[in-house]
Amino acid sequence: MRPSLTRAVVLAAVALLALPAVALAQDEPSLTQTVVELNTTWVMVAAILVMFMQAGFAFLEIGFSRAKNAGAGVAKILTNFSIAAIAYWAVGFALAFGGSGLIAGTEGFFLDVSTNPAKAASQIPLLETYTIAPSALLFFQFVFCAVSLAIVWGTTLERIKYSAYIIYAVIFAAVIYPVLSHWIFGGGWLQVNFGMQDFAGSTVVHLIGATGALAALLLLGPRRGKFGPDGKPRAIPGHSMPLVGLGVLILWLGWFGFNPGSTLGAADGRFAEVALVTNLAAAAGVIGAVATIYALQRTIDIGMAGNGAIAGLVGITAPSGYVAFWAAPIIGLVAGVIVVVGVLAIDKKLDDPVGALSAHGLAGIWGTLSCGLFTSPRLAELNAVGDPGLFYSGSFGQLGAQALGVAVAFLVVFTVSFAVFYVIKKTIGLRVTAEQEDAGLDIVEHGMYGYPEQFIPLPEMGAASSGPLARPSLGETGSPVTAAAAGSPTSRPEEVTA
Repeated sequence: MRPSLTRAVVLAAVALLALPAVALAQDEPSLTQTVVELNTTWVMVAAILVMFMQAGFAFLEIGFSRAKNAGAGVAKILTNFSIAAIAYWAVGFALAFGGSGLIAGTEGFFLDVSTNPAKAASQIPLLETYTIAPSALLFFQFVFCAVSLAIVWGTTLERIKYSAYIIYAVIFAAVIYPVLSHWIFGGGWLQVNFGMQDFAGSTVVHLIGATGALAALLLLGPRRGKFGPDGKPRAIPGHSMPLVGLGVLILWLGWFGFNPGSTLGAADGRFAEVALVTNLAAAAGVIGAVATIYALQRTIDIGMAGNGAIAGLVGITAPSGYVAFWAAPIIGLVAGVIVVVGVLAIDKKLDDPVGALSAHGLAGIWGTLSCGLFTSPRLAELNAVGDPGLFYSGSFGQLGAQALGVAVAFLVVFTVSFAVFYVIKKTIGLRVTAEQEDAGLDIVEHGMYGYPEQFIPLPEMGAASSGPLARPSLGETGSPVTAAAAGSPTSRPEEVTA
């Protein structure tokens, strides 16, 4: 065989052997694609944890309600979450992140963008920094919006009309929350021009929700019987502190999606640092609240302990990506003290059944301001927003930027929310009637009871009933009789109260 032919055969054989390897190399994802997939997976896991917080809010609010209003909490959570999902996808996300305008975004309505993060970045500038799928970013930001909306209703338990939920939810999820989050999260004027720091939403999520709650509460008024003839507040205990405790623990768990998820990436492992900071603050919040309520009342109030955890979590939400480990317990401890003092002070004048104004409002303000004290130079540079805090820089500049952001967010949200609730009150009405409030929202608004066996007598429930009104009681002759058989007015469900 000639040498040239031999070389040709050898080269052909090598080429044939190399083809599978070349094809395999072409099938392997690039490093960039791998990073996108890893970050997107983490953001979706975090978003699902935040979504699970809705269950926490449900348990918390149901537990702090009386039994006759327990079912209404379920309907409210499901309705508001669903309305927010559609409104935020259609309009809210675009206003929040669709462009770099100082007031609001203008692109990405109905998420009409490329599925490729690099291509979508021209419409959603945040994707220039964080390489994740646009749909993951929308879902993550939506569940934040849903949490903020859930906070609004804590102050309104047991007396607000169901229709008010629906109207305000649309306006909140489509306009109020998105515009404010753009100013602070999405490249708006507070973030760009003043360097306001809010890593995961002490102001954007929690203060905004609490401010809407305050606007509703001022127009709604207290529950019947909350204040006596002398104007002093009276306790209206919720029906289940175990549900409250379970709700708090679910919220604590969900916060590991809330704060660490706000890194919007997993490739550098930074989310673990944020998770530890978050947990330290929550633990210190419980300790601060328990110590404070014991010092004031010589008792360890279960609700205050739970609100201490929430206040610690709310307080660390803004600085979670800006502060070192040592600062987290300080922030959480102060938040725990604030929530107890706040609940006791507010309860003298306003009826806030779950303590939302303190746990989310006052603690949210403290958490946002704490960035101006504790933000470390390393993390300020890493986030590329604002400057180090007072304890590092000796300057009040960042603290001033934080105070400005708090004031603007409160004034804008309160003004718009008050106007919306005022219109609702003057048109369809904001509050149920006194008779309906006494009967309970379960039966009035939803036609059923959350705990039917406690309210519906035996003849109407059947043999399965075992509630207190279904059990026989002794009549004058000593014979067992039911409430219905005795002709008691409590046999009519609409007249039963709890």
